[in-house]
Amino acid sequence: MFIQTEQTPNPATLKFLPGRPVMESGVADFTDVEDTAPSPLARHLFELGGVTGVFFGADFITVTKSEDTKWQVIKPLVLGAIMDHYTSGQPIMAEGTATDESDLMEDDDADPDVIDQIKELIETRVRPAVAQDGGDIIYKGFKGGTVYLHMRGACAGCPSSTMTLKSGIENMLRHYVPEVTQVEAVL
Repeated sequence: MFIQTEQTPNPATLKFLPGRPVMESGVADFTDVEDTAPSPLARHLFELGGVTGVFFGADFITVTKSEDTKWQVIKPLVLGAIMDHYTSGQPIMAEGTATDESDLMEDDDADPDVIDQIKELIETRVRPAVAQDGGDIIYKGFKGGTVYLHMRGACAGCPSSTMTLKSGIENMLRHYVPEVTQVEAVL
């Protein structure tokens, strides 16, 4: 098994491409070892030490390291853990585990067609680009002209995430949907 790695815009996060599907549907985001019960791989990665986040996408795994951990130390351990996991035959996620957050903010009295247009642009233009960088972005709501988005994986805590939101996503949404005045990140 050959696992490729790619850098992400977040220097604390690397993207690992095992060449096999990771998640058949949805995504999974782990930011704490206590939350890893549904995933033996996520638990094992946290147990390596120096890991502060694990994110599973359709065909990639992103791992975020602590500030005091060096990639040259942890990267071989992460590669070994991923390889061992795939050769063991264990599932990435336990059977029947929910993998995606669906809690939305209440939208204001905006036209449902406007909300649908915003969601469509996020799904077709934004999410694929963010996934290329090892992350994910989720629509959370539209209220008073503001679109609320949740960034996960490599994008969470990335130094360039604010620029991505403001210069990229906000400008694009404002161009196509005049009702949008700004974009804000939410946790």
